Amino acid sequence: MKFTLSWLKDHLETEADVHQIAEAMTMAGLEVEAVLDPAAKLAPFTVARIVSAERHPNADRLQVCQVETVDGMKEIVCGAPNARAGLTTIYAPIGAYVPGLGVTLVEKPVRGVVSNGMLCSASELELSEESDGIQELPPEIPVGTPVAGLFGAEPVIDFEVTPNRPDWLGVAGIARDLAAASVGKLKHFDIAVVRGGFPSPISVRLEAPEMCPVFAGRVIRGVQNGPSPAWLQKRLTAIGLRSINRLVDVTNLIAYDRARPLHVYDVAKLVGTEIVVRAGQASAETGEAERLIALDGKTYAASPTDCVIADAGGERPIGLGGVMGGESTGCDEATTDVFLESAWFDPLVVAQTGRALGIHSDAQYRFARGVDPVSVTPGLELATRLILDLCGGEPSDIVFVGEPPASPAPFAFDPAHVKRLTGMDLADDRIGTILGQLGFLVQAAPAGQGKPWIVTPPSWRRDVEGPADLVEEVARIEGFDSLPDLALPPVARPAGGVLNPRQARVRTARRALAALGYAEAVTWSFTKQSTAALFGGGDERLVLENPIAADLDCMRPSALPNLIQAAARNAARGHADAALFEIGPIYLGDGPADQRTVVAGLVAPHPARHWAGAGEDALFTLKGDLTTLLEEIGAPVAALQLVQGQNRDWWRPGRSARLQLGPKNVIVEFGELHPRVLKALDAVGPMLAFEIVLDNVPEPRGKGSKARGSADLAPLMPLTRDFAFVVDEGKPAGDLVRAAAGADKALIAEVRVFDVYRGKGVEDGFKSVALEVVIQPRDATLAEAEIEALTRKVVAAVEKQGGKLRA
Repeated sequence: MKFTLSWLKDHLETEADVHQIAEAMTMAGLEVEAVLDPAAKLAPFTVARIVSAERHPNADRLQVCQVETVDGMKEIVCGAPNARAGLTTIYAPIGAYVPGLGVTLVEKPVRGVVSNGMLCSASELELSEESDGIQELPPEIPVGTPVAGLFGAEPVIDFEVTPNRPDWLGVAGIARDLAAASVGKLKHFDIAVVRGGFPSPISVRLEAPEMCPVFAGRVIRGVQNGPSPAWLQKRLTAIGLRSINRLVDVTNLIAYDRARPLHVYDVAKLVGTEIVVRAGQASAETGEAERLIALDGKTYAASPTDCVIADAGGERPIGLGGVMGGESTGCDEATTDVFLESAWFDPLVVAQTGRALGIHSDAQYRFARGVDPVSVTPGLELATRLILDLCGGEPSDIVFVGEPPASPAPFAFDPAHVKRLTGMDLADDRIGTILGQLGFLVQAAPAGQGKPWIVTPPSWRRDVEGPADLVEEVARIEGFDSLPDLALPPVARPAGGVLNPRQARVRTARRALAALGYAEAVTWSFTKQSTAALFGGGDERLVLENPIAADLDCMRPSALPNLIQAAARNAARGHADAALFEIGPIYLGDGPADQRTVVAGLVAPHPARHWAGAGEDALFTLKGDLTTLLEEIGAPVAALQLVQGQNRDWWRPGRSARLQLGPKNVIVEFGELHPRVLKALDAVGPMLAFEIVLDNVPEPRGKGSKARGSADLAPLMPLTRDFAFVVDEGKPAGDLVRAAAGADKALIAEVRVFDVYRGKGVEDGFKSVALEVVIQPRDATLAEAEIEALTRKVVAAVEKQGGKLRA
């Protein structure tokens, strides 16, 4: 919603400038978005006079003009066809920004002749939409006169209207609130009744009173339509509206001035003498919805939920009630007789029509929020008076059909509520004055009786339904800056919470995985029943009776399917190389004991192609990340047993394993996901994942401080010894690593697998696993005999696992 200061002063006596008005509006609860000052952008432009105009030596359509300007005589190149000696026009100096062109003028040659400025048209200064040449001004205007003053450019206030305040969609409503806020004095105008000189030849029939409860109108014959006077064009142009003609401009003016949309029909273009208000209807033969070509030139299909204005006995649609009129009955320069409409349309019907058809007209915007029903007749009388003043003509009697909606009901209000709810200590007289200035009818009880007031909201304030609404009105008009500044009573600070071991592990796991480069995903605790079945779930006991979506109808037995689908969605959007994790619950049954908390991670290794290849095996990288995570959350990594061949159906055989503390306590399963499962979830492999059951990870036995001790750094250099053992093909290398590390825990710091060999020299069904053993002396350098003894211990320990030292 926009308006100018001069427009506001038609309704409000005030000495406040535009910035003071904007500040007062903000304090009264109106959200001012901007104060637009067109005079500021016109400041560089002044009046100039062309002294001579000669043909450009290098261009037929250009002229070299000698121009008298505020800066003295200037030579300016101009291509306008109306540039001539003696013409008074608009001058833009070098450095000026021309808003219509979006350029800043610089001194440069035009076909070899330097132009020292520019002569401007009205469109180039955004003073009009079209121009035939440079602006022609009256010759008596002195050179150097600022252009801003000539065109009456004045600041415009642009503010947002909340849906509950449709009365703010008229300048009169804004003036009323500002007057209550003591910014000025409200001007009251009585709208004079215009007597009709003859019965209206156009009648109205309401077939859909639920859509349009009341409809009023009158015929005005003998009007002379044409361009609007300058004051009306300027007022509409200032707020961004295009002047069309006198009849249409009057309806637009009243819509913005009084929040009362109107419409005019050309009587000569109506078919028949009756206007029918009905619901949209479909063709009896084809079943297709009836169509209307609206004033915007577009064709719309009216459904039975839309209000339609029709003529020809109700057969031909000529408008969408409360939204937009039809092109077939629009007024133009040849119009002599009009039918002026002022009606009230149901806000919900208008809002649904606008949303369904994609129409956002000024009328639809206002009717959808609720126009004042009592303004039907006054709006018609005001428009009649303006049309008679601007176009002449003779009005008929008013046709009034239907019954307007009931006005808001009165209710009891205790003025003490203001202090109780806001803390403002206002006198009853001040409260009553504020409500009265806002249009509320206040019936106060006699002093000393202690009875509540009876307050009746005005017809334009249907959002006020109770005492709390009145308190809000008083508070915003008095000023929110008047609210008492009282400190809240001190409240003892609650004791800080202490994380339990599981919560601490969740926090640690989240930070560790983020540090490893994984991104956290937060997914639903549900999945599709068929998807749950792929991961050992889908039990009917876990199917939801009222799911939030058809594909989220079952409690998830694992966090992996949601991570797989998340990675697939990323891949579909061009981000195939994903590393995701989630910490959350899974459900293995319908009892409280069947819920588990898991830490699940997933890697979709799809790196960019490189000449060096894909790099190391992603499965071992995943295992390294998993080991790091287990160590961070305090799991007994050294005691975990690696078991292969016992994983569930969603893991790929031979590429998956589990870590456990005995057969009944599985800590984690990890490996490559089965291609069959990925295909069922529309995901492209390979994908590798792990799932740690936090409930199965034992708590650390140690107690006391969690502070990390000082680093235990050995003073002596470590040494390494390499071993190659031949073992059965199915023997896990991890068993050999653990056996070698346990040969002497005091001296052996680390054991690493650095090679696995199959081929010549190794029998079929066997493999050679090469181990690097890191020996860390503590007290003294080891002698050769001690190293040999330690070597024999390593060989003996590995042989117990079935390994044979390779010759």
